[in-house]
Parts: sequence; structure tokens; C-alpha cells
Amino acid sequence: MVKKVVVLAAFFLHLCSNMIVRSGAAGSLVKFLPGFNGSLPFELESGYLGVGDSEDVQLFYYFIKSESNPKSDPLLLWVSGGPGCSSLSGLLFEIGPLMFGPKIPENITETVPTLISQPNSWTKVANIIFLDMPAGTGFSYAKTKADQQSTTIQACQQSYEFLLKWLVDHPEFVSNPFYMGGDSYAGAFIPIITQIISDGNDKGINTKINLKGYVLGNPYTAPDYDNYKVPYAHGMGLISDEFFESWKKSCEGEIYDIIRPDNVKCSEVVQSFQTMVFGINPLHISEPLCMPPLLRSQEGFAHTRRLLEKFNHLTGATVPSSKFCRWLVYIFAELWANHESVQEALNVKKGSIGRWERCNHDLDYNGTTIDLIPYHQKLSARGYRSLIYSGDHDFVITFISTQAWIRALNYSIIDEWRPWIVDREVAGFTRTYSNNMTFATVKGAGHTAAEYKPQECQTMMKRWFSYDPL
Repeated sequence: MVKKVVVLAAFFLHLCSNMIVRSGAAGSLVKFLPGFNGSLPFELESGYLGVGDSEDVQLFYYFIKSESNPKSDPLLLWVSGGPGCSSLSGLLFEIGPLMFGPKIPENITETVPTLISQPNSWTKVANIIFLDMPAGTGFSYAKTKADQQSTTIQACQQSYEFLLKWLVDHPEFVSNPFYMGGDSYAGAFIPIITQIISDGNDKGINTKINLKGYVLGNPYTAPDYDNYKVPYAHGMGLISDEFFESWKKSCEGEIYDIIRPDNVKCSEVVQSFQTMVFGINPLHISEPLCMPPLLRSQEGFAHTRRLLEKFNHLTGATVPSSKFCRWLVYIFAELWANHESVQEALNVKKGSIGRWERCNHDLDYNGTTIDLIPYHQKLSARGYRSLIYSGDHDFVITFISTQAWIRALNYSIIDEWRPWIVDREVAGFTRTYSNNMTFATVKGAGHTAAEYKPQECQTMMKRWFSYDPL
């Protein structure tokens, strides 16, 4: 009898420890943002939610209600890659309703950059939570040094805890169709978080999330993705037929960046390949590789201003591709997010972080290699939907490497390879598999596809969320 009581007590302690009890709202409404003219034409909320035993990890988020029908439109939790890249990058450069405008500040180091509406936002078709994860990313922070450290699994578990707490604060969205989403290195997070959500639903202890599936763009998935760089380069005309044949002969069975020490010939070929493509922009092979100058000084900012005035792509003007430097606009994000008035408007806690960075390359994160293929298999077996899309000009995670791991799932093909169309033009190519998986290329897009082809990607998502063929 005593043993039963102890077991029951342990069970209820476990039950209570997993229940999410909160009082008060997590974030605050933001009606005005520095740099944007007038009140925001959409509902924005931003703030923190604490996770962990003592809530020592404070995860920052931006939530934007759907601009169509928030009561029934899907709820999407979006995380960026890196690891360590802020979801604000996704909001301002990819899928959010704001972008930086054409006006260049007179004093670029002090004046807040201009924001304007972005017409191809995914918030036209979904409610979106942009989450900075793990701790140390964007405005998210940890109160202790120990909590600054994280592994892939810890970061994913914390994201799940965040979601549960957020839904307690926003019960009106519990019944909305829910999707996870992200791109690049988020491919290491999204399948795991989605699996944790599915497992949590099965346990029935916490709030049941209306999980429908996940969306991934140019995702990191398999550790051998670099193996496909050489075939991709050959297909895109970056290397000769002879060099490609030499690579195949010398490096068969080798992993691109883990070559056997005794295979000297393969090492030489790979080194030659790296030298050959050194000047290619890996994020988009057709855009120039602009090496950014030192931009911390006033002189550097003045130089940047001159470049922006000369090659101002923000106005939508056509400029020669050889003189286009996409990274220039990323500087606006650093200027904007670090402005005191912006942080005050976004409810950022003073002194919680040092300087905001679009991507924190000093993140204390242990990205232990995890085989993600079983996660995709389990989720597909459970009937969850998945959309995997690839910008076909990405040299970081090529579309053929993504196709390779999808082939490894061994799913049957339901709808054969075909073009998908936007405004009577081919926007890319798509194939539908059994187990509710859709693959699509985005023609002419780079590593973060929506940044390069916003209209096409918005149309893609609208169709997919509506269960329509691409």
C-alpha cells in the first residue's frame, strides 16, 4: 500500500511539474514602431516568456496576428537558422509585414532607419510567432552562465515549453491549425520540436496543440549535405566536365569535409574546388560576393551610405547584378534594433543583452550531430503534413542535397515533377510524395527563399495552408 502511495505521489508530482500555470500576459501590444510612419496596420505583440525550472531562460518573441482571419487562419511558430540568428531577420527580410524603406538616414549612426509595409507577408495568410531561440539569440537571454549553454535537444524542449506557456496566455489560438516553420539551420530544430509537440499531445498532460505539420526552407538535415556542392556546381556551370569527372574518380565514398588522410588525391581535388568557387556568393550564386568593410566606425558607415545611395535596391530600382550587395541592408537591422527608442517600443529589458546582432556567432551552443531523418519518418508516419522548399540558387544547402535525403525516406511519388505557376510564370518545380510531404524549388531564389522571391513564396504558402496543389 505504501509503495502504491509513493508511486501515485510521484506521478502527480510529475503531472504538476508539467502543467503550465501562468498569470498575466507575457508580452505587450505594440501600436507604433520607430521608423514606421503612423500606427501599425497590423496587431503586433512582443515580449518575453521564461522557461526552465526557475525561468532563468527568457525567450523573446514577436507575435503578429493574421491580417485576414486570425480566428481560423493557421498559427505558425517561426525560428531562424544560424544557430544564433534572430527571428527578427525572418520578420524584416523574409516573411513579415515590414521591410526597410528607401530613405537613407542623414546620420546613419543615430537616425532610425525607415520601415515600410511589405505586401507579400505570410501574415496575410497566417498568425505568426517569431521566436528568438536558443538563449543568446536576438533579444533572448539567460540569467545565469550555466543557462546560456544549450544543446539542440535543450533548445527544442525550451521552445516547446515556450509554446505551451504562450498558448495559456493566448487561449483563443489553441484550436487554430498549428505549424512549425523555419529555414537554414532551423532544419535541425523544427523536426525535433514538432516531434516533442506530438509526443506531448499523446501524453495528454499539457495543453493539446492542434498540430498539423511543419514547413522548412533550404533546411540543414543530413551532415553529408556538402557532398552535393560539387555536383551542384557542375550542373550550374561553375566547374568543367573534366574536373567533375576527376572529383568522382578521386572522392567516391568520401565525405566532403571528412576525407581519409591517405586519400591525398581527393584532398587535392576538394582543395582545388574550394579555390575555384571561392569568389561565388554561397547564399545566391548569381549575386556578387561583396566583402563588407569595417562598419563600426563613422567612416565605415559613411562608406556604406554612399554604397546605399549608389546601389539602392530598396526602392525597387533595377541595378546591375554585378553592383548589388544584399548585405548592405542587413546593416539597417543592426542600426534599428540597437536604437534605444526601438528597444523601448518592443518591451526589451534594459541591460539584458549587450549589442543586438542579427546573427550571434559567439552563441554558447553545442550542436551535436543528430540524425534527423528518423524524425521526418516518424512525423510523416503520424500523418503530419510537411512542405520542404529550396531556393535553387542556394550554394549553402543545395536543392539536390535536400532531394537526396527526401529520396532516402523512400516515399512513393503521388504527383510527378512539374512546374508551379505564379502570375502565368514558372515560379519553380514541385513534387508531392505519399505521407503528406511536398517538395518545391523556388526558381531564382537563394538560401532564404522568401527574401529573394517574396511574392512566389507567399503564394506557395497560401496554397499549401489551404490544402491546394502548388
